[in-house]
Amino acid sequence: MAIEAQDVVRTFGATRAVDGVSLQVAQGEIYGFLGPNGAGKSTLTRVLCTLLAPTEGRARVAGYDVSSQAGEVRLRIGAALQDAAPDEKQTGVEMLRLQGRFYGLSRKDTEHRLHMLRELIDIGDALEQRVGTYSGGMKGRLDLALALVHDPKVLFLDEPTTGLGPVSRTTVWQEVRRLNTELGMTVFLTTQYLEEADTLADRVGIINHGRIAAEGTRRS
Repeated sequence: MAIEAQDVVRTFGATRAVDGVSLQVAQGEIYGFLGPNGAGKSTLTRVLCTLLAPTEGRARVAGYDVSSQAGEVRLRIGAALQDAAPDEKQTGVEMLRLQGRFYGLSRKDTEHRLHMLRELIDIGDALEQRVGTYSGGMKGRLDLALALVHDPKVLFLDEPTTGLGPVSRTTVWQEVRRLNTELGMTVFLTTQYLEEADTLADRVGIINHGRIAAEGTRRS
């Protein structure tokens, strides 16, 4: 399994933001995690990305425990999260090269990945421009590219199309599909939009008040 969570709880004081969630995501699957604001989607995603420790329960991502082997997990995942704040004074290329250095890629490997990502995210010459000139959709695609520089096994996308217009949203959907079909990448997608989950996901889990309310394939 690419992702396994068993009875995961995450509390903030007296609030149980995640309340005993168990789920499994197979390698190469797109798993849609659906729910309203405040349901616990982003909190669980941050636990799985090792940004928050579980209060109770256990989780493994890419074969490693998120608590005791967090470093191994981080090397194998990519994450495009809601609170990403790219440096608007840098160009897209500068940010991608810096991300490559963070992950210990050689200059040659970084440039190879940049060449592949240019085609994948389809920003074109804008990668040479400062991020402050980007539209919301372009920033979303750059954030996706930053999550992919090191060729992760598992990609976490936390509401990647929130605030985007219909055209930009469709573009992101196309990129997610291509990552899954061409690279076999496992995708954990949180969303508020039923249409998005229905369009992209192989299976959907619905979370409400920190608990899984339902889970199944799109046609079940």
